[in-house]
This record gives sequence, C-alpha cells and structure tokens, in this order.
Amino acid sequence: MRVTRSIVIDETELVERFIHASGPGGQNVNKVATAVELRYDVLRSSALSDSVRARLVALAGRKISGDGVLVIAAQRFRSQARNRADARERLAGLIRAAATPPRTRHATKPTRASKRRRLDDKRRRGELKRERRGNDD
Repeated sequence: MRVTRSIVIDETELVERFIHASGPGGQNVNKVATAVELRYDVLRSSALSDSVRARLVALAGRKISGDGVLVIAAQRFRSQARNRADARERLAGLIRAAATPPRTRHATKPTRASKRRRLDDKRRRGELKRERRGNDD
C-alpha cells in the first residue's frame, strides 16, 4: 500500500478482522460481518523512519495499544469492501500527517508601533482607574 512517495507499507504488515457492525443495515447487520478492524504494528514496521514512527504514536493517541499496535475500526458503510477501503484510507491519512515534520517556530520581536500601542493602552487604563478613585480631602 503506497502512502507517500517514500513510504510503502507491505500488505503482510496489515491485519484485518471482519466483525459485526452496529447501526443501519436491517437484517444484514445480524448476518454479515461488514465492519473492519485494521491492525498495524507501528513499532515493528520497517516502512517507517524513527521520526515518523514517533509522530505517528503521538498523533494516534488512544488508537495505539500498549504494545504499539495501531487499531482502526471502520463501520461507516454497509459493505465490507467500502469499510475496508475506508480503514486503509484512514491509516494512510494518519501516516501522511505523521510524515510531514512540524514547522519550526521562528522567534520574532514586537514592532515599535505595537509596543507604543500597548503602552498607550496601559496609560489610558491607568488614568481611567485613577479617575475612579475617590478624593480623600
């Protein structure tokens, strides 16, 4: 499964289990296992670099089990094929998001005009409070 130009996941690394779905589907819900539970072992995968792996673990949150297996459950659609495609697309989306490194923050200084505005507002606020005080003569 191709995720990005540089990341290709081997099909053998993905484990799919089909389970009964809840929700709409009529009698079909009780007969056919249309929901898909997709499992992907993030920690043991050879397709991911260490930096992407760390970002994926952070992004996935509760979807990752204690032993590093990412579990995606898909039951949005009534057909098994569409749920399977949905689960794979969601996995690919998570990996794509983890593959883009976060942008570095560049420190900037406030402009002279913004400093002046801040000090003017402070001065006005102080004058307003001074005017509210009662005179003790």
